[in-house]
Amino acid sequence: MFAQSNRTTANSALRQLFPALLALVGTATTFAATATPVRAADAGAYYTVTLAAPVAKPAKVMLGDVLWNCNGAACSAAQDTARPVVVCTKLAAKVGAISSFATPKGELAAEDIARCNTPKS
Repeated sequence: MFAQSNRTTANSALRQLFPALLALVGTATTFAATATPVRAADAGAYYTVTLAAPVAKPAKVMLGDVLWNCNGAACSAAQDTARPVVVCTKLAAKVGAISSFATPKGELAAEDIARCNTPKS
């Protein structure tokens, strides 16, 4: 009788812990899925830029917290928190005129590219 009682108590405890264990596993799985950054096809690139004139040698340019990699007439970087036109303007001030600026949402319009290339006074 005593062995039966211990088994019943153990089964009851497991039944109470099982939902908590499932919740913990679900939470961990959800966190892992949302905490993993999404990578673009170009090794983390969010922005892809074509320069009007290529850089003389490969360059790394730091704008705020974002590292830009420029090689030839192409530059790329991870996403910044600023609007694309603002990012484009800052990049043009560092590396020169930009002929195209794109994000996964599309390319900047011609008038926005013109704004990027207009020096601020």
